[in-house]
Amino acid sequence: MSQERLIAVETAILSKNDAYAAGNRRILEALGILAVNLVSSPGSGKTTLLCRTIAMLGNTPLAVIEGDQQTSNDADRIRATGARAVQINTGKGCHLDAHMVGHAMADLALEAGSLLFIENVGNLVCPAAFDLGEEAKVAILSVTEGEDKPLKYPDMFTAAKLALVNKTDLAPHCDVSLAAYEANLKRVNPGIEVLFVSARTGEGMDAWISWLRTRHASKQAHARVAPGKAV
Repeated sequence: MSQERLIAVETAILSKNDAYAAGNRRILEALGILAVNLVSSPGSGKTTLLCRTIAMLGNTPLAVIEGDQQTSNDADRIRATGARAVQINTGKGCHLDAHMVGHAMADLALEAGSLLFIENVGNLVCPAAFDLGEEAKVAILSVTEGEDKPLKYPDMFTAAKLALVNKTDLAPHCDVSLAAYEANLKRVNPGIEVLFVSARTGEGMDAWISWLRTRHASKQAHARVAPGKAV
């Protein structure tokens, strides 16, 4: 395939995805639902962090869309917290797209005024380009991955509004600098917010929960459907 043809095909795919994403966004905004797209490489502790987040949110109504190439292991872990979850297996696909997410949203019968977490396939490349209709991409990286991770995968961290640097409890054992993580994140995206957390110990998690609650309240304030109603 020529380079020109390849670019045309990629543009068409993204254009179609963006149309689905716009439809998802209209539904989410009408219902006052805050949708967050959690992106990371495999092994960052994304699911563990999400489970702890759900526990800390208490009675806040929420649902989860889980993306993996195979198995329902992560969705099973989410359901064990009491949260509703839909598993999407992408097979050979390396990311979720807006069409998949739209079908999952319909299956979940989302409650107005709730939270929606989308746990994307572990990959720091393809998910950066695919809008799912979410309010924000939240990039999770662990201190074990190397301080230069944002420099190696700049597109993802440029697309993210927030970076959660996880597993800070391991930092003393990894000979890493948390300041270097933040500096490299700001280098590729000067506007990105950075929070340091440990999903295992709970360190820094209150700031993450506050970030969510602030944006969730703003979404609810602009909802066009009464809280509690599912569609």
